Amino acid sequence: MIAITGATGHLGQLTIHALLGRGTVPQDIVALVRDPQKAASLEALGVQVRRADYTQPETLGAAVQGVDKLLLVSSSDFADRVGQHRRVVEAAKQAGVKLLAYTSILRADTSRLSLAADHKATEELIRASGLPFVFLRNSWYMENYNPAQAVQHAAVAGSAGEGRVSAAARADYAAAAAAVLTQTGHENAVYELGGDQAFTLTELAAEIQAQSGRPVTYQNMPQDAYAQMLRGVGLPGVVADMLADSDVQLEQGDLYTESRDLSRLIGHPTTTLKEAVKAALA
Repeated sequence: MIAITGATGHLGQLTIHALLGRGTVPQDIVALVRDPQKAASLEALGVQVRRADYTQPETLGAAVQGVDKLLLVSSSDFADRVGQHRRVVEAAKQAGVKLLAYTSILRADTSRLSLAADHKATEELIRASGLPFVFLRNSWYMENYNPAQAVQHAAVAGSAGEGRVSAAARADYAAAAAAVLTQTGHENAVYELGGDQAFTLTELAAEIQAQSGRPVTYQNMPQDAYAQMLRGVGLPGVVADMLADSDVQLEQGDLYTESRDLSRLIGHPTTTLKEAVKAALA
């Protein structure tokens, strides 16, 4: 039995579909969700839906009973992310889960991204638990960028300079998660995951311009100015600061990898920049 936390989120849903695509029987998939009422589409697929709230430990023990393999999709709660992850890990250990896969970040143990600190701490507590694990260290999502918005404003904004990012589509990362959850031989593995073809934000802007036929340029901004701009469009301060910091570290190479772990796990090349922009503009 395979369980996915955060199963109503983008990555969780894609992973469930990827598992089904690999021939996993629906009844052997458990969608762990905070609000089961929002999981009707998953239930319609025939998968089990169980309530599992990171903030309510009493829901977690029952949620992972009988689970052999568990994908812990990292929490989006910046206030208590590590605490929430710890509760899931403790429940998994008590339930006798045989493999815990965790969606971390590229080179979590050495990354300078402020975002990486919680991932590093989570990896450490998973190792300390003694559970067999797989660390899926994801680079950036292609979906973090918004080509339609770039067309509207005639610009891609950021603080990444000419740094290269090994972004990949969420579906690629989901396919990798499904692969390690349905295959053997991944115990205690650490995978550095990213797209095969890294790109700069200047190249992103050029691709959007080429496909849209509208002028789009990359506007490089100081970190503070970029964070302020993100606040101005409605992002919470903590998120704006995290994204601006991530761009600065992107310029230094912290979201770039040549590992090709992702394409090896999924068995085909990752989604290209051209394909991602085309899908987004469609």
